[in-house]
Amino acid sequence: MRYRVLGGTGIEVSVHCLGAMMFGAVGNPDHDECARIIHAALDQGINFVDTADMYSAGESEEIVGKALKGRRDDVVLATKVHFPMGEGRNRGGNSRRWIIKEVEESLRRLQTDWIDLYQIHRPDHTTDVEETLSALSDLVHQGKIRAFGCSTFPAEEIVEAHHVAERRGLLRFRSEQPPYSLLARGIEASVLPTCRRLGMGVLTWSPLASGFLTGRYRKGRPVDLATGRASLMPGRFDPALPENARKYEAVEALVELAADLGCSLPALATAFPVAHPAVTSVIIGPRTMEQLEETLKGASLTLDDAALDRIDEITPPGTDLYRADGAWQPRTLTDTSVRRRPLTDRAAG
Repeated sequence: MRYRVLGGTGIEVSVHCLGAMMFGAVGNPDHDECARIIHAALDQGINFVDTADMYSAGESEEIVGKALKGRRDDVVLATKVHFPMGEGRNRGGNSRRWIIKEVEESLRRLQTDWIDLYQIHRPDHTTDVEETLSALSDLVHQGKIRAFGCSTFPAEEIVEAHHVAERRGLLRFRSEQPPYSLLARGIEASVLPTCRRLGMGVLTWSPLASGFLTGRYRKGRPVDLATGRASLMPGRFDPALPENARKYEAVEALVELAADLGCSLPALATAFPVAHPAVTSVIIGPRTMEQLEETLKGASLTLDDAALDRIDEITPPGTDLYRADGAWQPRTLTDTSVRRRPLTDRAAG
């Protein structure tokens, strides 16, 4: 296992990070089996574990907390905050009120006194970023978290947060967690260069493109849209939809490349993000022990320039063949009032 320093923090993390999104009701509800997967990952050299408060409504954090008993000091533990937890107002977002409350809940579920990397799961345009950075800085000073980062932030908001921190004398985001895969390379255009210029660590998620790069989904083969990942996001897998045609074509070319390299498609997919100089660690999110073993085969795979050139021909740099983040869209796209002048202004113009 290789290790890299996370965003100038001095904290060394494994190049592959164990993601815990599939531990709990959403994925694998067997706590004992999940613990065995976590222990197997640690035994193979992974020292970086990433979860979030909202994964299976807190159950993922509880599983991770139980599994890390006796091994906590050897693990760099990351979790996230932002998405709603339960019913009612003010139970989500990036406000000081919510962050200060929810970090205590995460510490309780994780059965730990500190979190190594506390991440803001998505932007929140109802909260001034200074408010968020101020609350996170206080948590660092209190010793409850060691560093903090953001997840799936566009480049312009990363830059804004950096400038606000500098101007207000606050601590800054030390990492970004974006989606990145052979089929979703959009972050290469601005997010990754921005993180590199600002000295931020990058831990990427969904290297298997939400399961599309497992090898199960092939052109010309029937797809069961009622089971697995396809049941959760049928629009991403349905071969009858025109927008999926390019993905299926790309998969066939990538399967051929993997065969030429003597590896599986998941191993190729897992190895790809690590080749980018801005990437610190790639998150793998197994549901079963078999999936862990398969994806970790990419840990020893290094892609040479010839392989990367062929990938560029299949999926051009900076190109997304699908919208990688299905959980959030910026307000600039979802709120029509942001995109349309008032009718009176339009008439006057």
